[in-house]
This record gives sequence, structure tokens and C-alpha cells, in this order.
Amino acid sequence: MQLETFLLYLFVSFFYVTSPGPAILLAIRNGLAGKMSVVATSSFANIVGLFILSVVSMLGLGALLMTSSLVFTVFKAIGAIYLIYLGIKIFRSSRIGNSKVEEGEKPNKRYHHYFGESLLLAITNPKAIVFFASFFPQFLDTNAPVAPQFFIMTLSFMAISFGSLMFYGGAAKLMKQTLAKLAFIRWFNRVTGTLFVGLGIKLALTQR
Repeated sequence: MQLETFLLYLFVSFFYVTSPGPAILLAIRNGLAGKMSVVATSSFANIVGLFILSVVSMLGLGALLMTSSLVFTVFKAIGAIYLIYLGIKIFRSSRIGNSKVEEGEKPNKRYHHYFGESLLLAITNPKAIVFFASFFPQFLDTNAPVAPQFFIMTLSFMAISFGSLMFYGGAAKLMKQTLAKLAFIRWFNRVTGTLFVGLGIKLALTQR
């Protein structure tokens, strides 16, 4: 891959990654509700999910999703159900006040729960697999070995994504100090939960 092609890929990836979506909403929620270690755990889980999706798309599942209505519908249903479930869960947390985590206090959930939550969010979206399958080939040099290019692009995408999520989570944590803590976080969780449900419904209605 030529340098200018790689730089163009990084440029496009940056704007794709930093555009608001479920992963960023989750990072902001974790930043408001927990420690930066929670944000880091969730962000790391997200890029692990991205790596899995990238490998899966390279193995041909992305092409299968684009050509098979049944497979796409199954993946879409799984992703939509999980988004709606997570939205309801986040919304309900605003009612019972579980989101308030003061400095020095342990997170409400163990770290593996945050990891699993973010990992599932990443890998249950069929649109992400289709994205990798359709986006990456546009930047590949077919005259050179494909696998090394694919992994370099994937690792670069993961690095940008991790940095973006940490930035949003860190910014949310800093903002927390200037806001009415519990009241704001409760309302944020209500809005975020509603958005997750909306994203789940939107995904369910998405056509292949």
C-alpha cells in the first residue's frame, strides 16, 4: 500500500470512528458513571470486537452477509435485540440511581461485565462486518500480499477507535465535575437508553 493511500485511509477512518454511535455513547456513560479504568476496559473490549469483525469479514462472512438475506436478517435481529436490551437496561439504571460512582468508589459492576457489555455491542452489529468487507478493499494494493495490509489497516483502525473512545470518556469524566452529578447522569442515562432503543429499532428496519 502506498503511503498516500494509507494516509487517506487514516483520514477517512478517523472521521468514521469519531462520528457519534453506540460505542461513543457507552464511553460517555462510563466516563460519567465510573473511573477511567472502566472507560479503558470498555474501550479495549470495543477494539477486540473490531478485530474479531475484521478477521470475520476477511474470512468471507462480510460477503455472505451482503449476498444472503437470511444470514443478514439473523445477524441483524441479534444486534437489534441486544441494542434494545442495553437501552432498556441503561434507562432503568437512571430510576434506581445505580449510575452514581464517586471518586475512589468501586464501579457498580466488575470489570469483566463492562468488558462483556462493550464486546457484545461491537460484535452484534452486522453493519460493522459489512463495513469492513466493503471499506477495506478500496484501499488494498492487490499487487502485494493482502493479509499484512489487512492487519495493518485493522490495527490502525483499532488504535484510532481506542483513542477516540478514551477521549470521549475522559471528556465526560471532566464534565462531570461541573454538572449536577446525580440528576444529570440520571437524565443522560434516560436519553442514552432511549437512543440505544432507537438504534436497535433502526437496525431492525435496516434493509440489506
